[in-house]
Amino acid sequence: MHTRPTIRELEAHRALHASAGAGLAEVILGGQDGLVNVLGVILGVAAASADQRIILAAGLAATFAESVSMAAGVYTSQRAAQDYYRGQLEREKEHIRRFAAIEREEIRRIYEGKGFDGDLLESIVDRITADEETWVEEMMTQEFNLSPVEQDQPVRLGLIVGGAAIVGSLIPLIPFVFLPVAQAVVGALIVAGLTLFAVGFYKAQATQVGDWRRSGLEMAIIGLASALIGYMVGWLFRAPAA
Repeated sequence: MHTRPTIRELEAHRALHASAGAGLAEVILGGQDGLVNVLGVILGVAAASADQRIILAAGLAATFAESVSMAAGVYTSQRAAQDYYRGQLEREKEHIRRFAAIEREEIRRIYEGKGFDGDLLESIVDRITADEETWVEEMMTQEFNLSPVEQDQPVRLGLIVGGAAIVGSLIPLIPFVFLPVAQAVVGALIVAGLTLFAVGFYKAQATQVGDWRRSGLEMAIIGLASALIGYMVGWLFRAPAA
């Protein structure tokens, strides 16, 4: 005979699942994009001009423009998701009130598709459709694959992405503060490559999916290859030697 877990044990289990990937996608999105984009900008400017002040100015401008833009993009997309969910929710409530028989049949077919039949199926349908709130929520998740967006989620995710973008963007700029331009270019590539590898390693460990070496190398290769395009563009427009 199995002992049923307590409410506290269930809550702790849910918290464990929630914390495992909380903000992971946003941190990777902001950090990787910020690092790769700014690295591409400063490599391009360094290839076109060896002026350290111009390189740093371009890098810092790209850092804050990129970070604010990404944070705003995430915020507005999450707000749009909230509005879409609310719109679909109100629409589904109206359909349940106006076309109850059709909506009830949709619930029945959903659970038939899950393998339920007979009296058990009818009992499930009766239980779900007995309460409008439960009925609507079931239709939103089962029919439309939609989940509610938390009220504070747009701001929270926007700040996570923006903050991660700033941190990632500043990483390749550090060598240009302390080293001559030629050495700083090499240093930025090394630091960026190691950071991207570490992000890939962290992703593999947090998700427990895939080999950490492959994940790290994949992240580093894709990021550096993208950034080197900026260097190539800058090289095409390099200033002529005096």
